[in-house]
Amino acid sequence: MAEAYAQTKPPQRTLLSKLADFNWGFLFLICLVATVGFAMLYSVADGNWDPWASRQMWRFGVGVAVLFVVAVIDIRVWMSLAYPAYVLALLLLVAVEVAGEVGMGAQRWLTLGPVNLQPSEIMKVALVLALARYFHSLRIDEVSRPLRLILPLFMIALPVALVVRQPDLGTAMLLLAGGLGLIFLAGINWWYIIGGFAMSIAAIPIGWQFLADYQKSRILTFLNPERDPLGTGYHILQSQIAIGAGGVFGQGFMQGSQSQLNFLPEKQTDFIFTMLAEEFGLAGAAGLVSLYIAILAIGVLTALNARAHFGRLVAMGVCLTLFLYVFINAAMVMGLVPVVGVPMPLVSYGGTSMMTLMFGFGLLMSVHIHRDVDVPRYAGALW
Repeated sequence: MAEAYAQTKPPQRTLLSKLADFNWGFLFLICLVATVGFAMLYSVADGNWDPWASRQMWRFGVGVAVLFVVAVIDIRVWMSLAYPAYVLALLLLVAVEVAGEVGMGAQRWLTLGPVNLQPSEIMKVALVLALARYFHSLRIDEVSRPLRLILPLFMIALPVALVVRQPDLGTAMLLLAGGLGLIFLAGINWWYIIGGFAMSIAAIPIGWQFLADYQKSRILTFLNPERDPLGTGYHILQSQIAIGAGGVFGQGFMQGSQSQLNFLPEKQTDFIFTMLAEEFGLAGAAGLVSLYIAILAIGVLTALNARAHFGRLVAMGVCLTLFLYVFINAAMVMGLVPVVGVPMPLVSYGGTSMMTLMFGFGLLMSVHIHRDVDVPRYAGALW
């Protein structure tokens, strides 16, 4: 096997040739979305770069550097590091359980010197890598065998359980949805999907008993925000008022009534999309969503053009993660799903989510640059 691989091994490429093959349009779209975020954070601070916009710009600059470094590394290297990355992220989640920082009623962060780290964000990319490597090692006819599904389901369930304990139900649901989505993309039989969906619906009454009181309150408020307009329903009601006030073209930059008068909560993080809709209206919100769609389109095309199954799954996993971020945040602020604390990618203020997303984009570009590389099915034949 090793001899056969050596005969088909592509010639080593220089750094300049890899950079020449980089999808610069993809980077341009990312920069456009990030610029929207800088402008919104500038508006949140009443026309000041501090404290949010300047820090976000610095983080984005570091993130771009991370993207390039990750992109030029051979995709086979990332395959060899997939399981170690997953184990490291899992150990960080365990460390949060033991010695994590408590903030806003949840224990989600690790303090490493001057850096506050949220391991659940790191796990989103690590899980994609680990699942992609696992399913790359299987033949397509093996994917749907019940015994072959035990390990990937366990790989998903373990971090989900740890994140639920923090408690962070929103991130746990993202991990669960992203992991199951990748299993679907790996080629699982449709009957498993239908059966799993039916079981999930049937398990709702049982799962309700295990939810914390505040989680039950969020769901009940989602169904009827007016039940507690000054308490749990305040966020979503103010968000809906702000979106409605924006109309088609918005009230103007830094002119939003709900946001500038501080009626809109968490406007630099979870509800920044609401602020955009109030200031730039439906046109501005649709414009931002269009940029995300363009990024996703490039990601899907990258996956389709990849020769290796591992590369295809990594690219689709990154796209799926981005889609879930955008969809859930937008749906949340419009009252279509319960408030779960999911940021808008590259726009909401946040360090770990920014770095994780840029790392994921780097993996996507690595798949693009090394799209013609034939990745062996087994780790022992990688080099």
